[in-house]
Amino acid sequence: MQNPFLNLEYETEVEHNLGEDYYDIVAAADFPEHILRFRNDRLLSNIGLEPELVADHDFIEAFGKFQGIRPFLALRYHGYQFGQYNPFLGDGRGFLYGQVRGTDGELYDFGTKGSGRTPYSRTADGRLTLKGGVREVLAAEALHRLGVKTSRCLSLIETGESLWRGDEPSPTRSSVMIRFSRSHIRFGTLERLHYLKRPDLIKKLLDRVITVYYPEIGDTEAKYAFFYAELVERIAQLAAQWMAAGFCHGVLNTDNMSVTGESFDYGPYAFIPTYDPQFTAAYFDYGRRYSYGNQPFICKLNLEMLQAPLSGVISKPDLEAGLAPFEDSYESNYQQLMLQRLGFDGMFTPEAEDLLIFTINLLRNTDISYGGFFAELTKGFSYGWREHSDLILENASFNQEVSEEWRNLYHQCLNKLPEAEMEKVCDRLNTYNPQTYLVRPLIESVWAAITQEDNWEPFYNLVESIA
Repeated sequence: MQNPFLNLEYETEVEHNLGEDYYDIVAAADFPEHILRFRNDRLLSNIGLEPELVADHDFIEAFGKFQGIRPFLALRYHGYQFGQYNPFLGDGRGFLYGQVRGTDGELYDFGTKGSGRTPYSRTADGRLTLKGGVREVLAAEALHRLGVKTSRCLSLIETGESLWRGDEPSPTRSSVMIRFSRSHIRFGTLERLHYLKRPDLIKKLLDRVITVYYPEIGDTEAKYAFFYAELVERIAQLAAQWMAAGFCHGVLNTDNMSVTGESFDYGPYAFIPTYDPQFTAAYFDYGRRYSYGNQPFICKLNLEMLQAPLSGVISKPDLEAGLAPFEDSYESNYQQLMLQRLGFDGMFTPEAEDLLIFTINLLRNTDISYGGFFAELTKGFSYGWREHSDLILENASFNQEVSEEWRNLYHQCLNKLPEAEMEKVCDRLNTYNPQTYLVRPLIESVWAAITQEDNWEPFYNLVESIA
């Protein structure tokens, strides 16, 4: 049977419609071993493949040995890293493997991570640690389950090399990953072209981005301004999704922000254990620039810095008008998402607003687990909550820390709904609140089983519980 991945109808959007100004053709590394550690069968139907007809060796041939004759493209970009411009970036340990039209009509990228050196690797080895791959698989599945717009991992293959890293006990194991996403075009892709003083290439890139990823805009005179305004809205929604999910991006540099408004390249991410705006995922972020609570501000700042590359095709008034709604959009999306986690939908009443404030204060002023709070709210749901406020969270492990005032507010919100709506409250709680919350100790316990016993069952069980 022929390998289904090698027989997909790959499109040539980057090669033919953009051209060689945007990439370098590179080769994949040869690896001594190829052990498939993860295959994301949930994604196969998105590209018209049936999981039972795709063998493990198909993943290995296509995404470990990189058989076939496709050109592999290391994309060029720059970016602001911790506020400082860096013109020496680009795909340093990955490439665009190919682009495939999904069953939904959308264009998707297969992008590698850990596939070897490129012209942008500098002194690095172009490899991905196995732990890094495991962490990204888990983050992507957890974010997807929480309703965050995100890239996903299609496969993770262990490659049999020993790597030396300053932030992991070394030598450590190696891997290569395939990322499945809407696009690998970054804010930094446009910033590079601005740095090179190529407004012609910026316009060409924007034309393709609008055609492929924003087709609803159409080919109008104002399309560039419409694009920026829509990107601002998408990033505001994304920031709200991260905050509601309790997700803290590791390095929210402009080269880690996508023009489609999708999460990817999370760096040393973490989900907050308790509600703490100062919580910072990256150990090297000494100034807490990318702290959990700072993420909406950084997203807006990155959008503001993107105005420089766009200024050649969008007027300053249009750029300012496009960015102006960011904060209101973020706030309304965040409120909506948090209300959904509390079981409500579209309920912007004074009681609901008070409930949100009291919920945040409850989580901020206690040691209640952020994810655990919503999980226990969901697990303990009772139709009796509508009649008796003292039953709300009565069996929660943190019962004593929940104030009577919070219970009364939650009770009032429930009674603002028709009695028949209680079933939908239960459904929303189950939809938006998984029982497993991906904090660091969980990830470390999975990794310990892998390193100490080569036991992958805890990892697979965790993937199932968060997906």
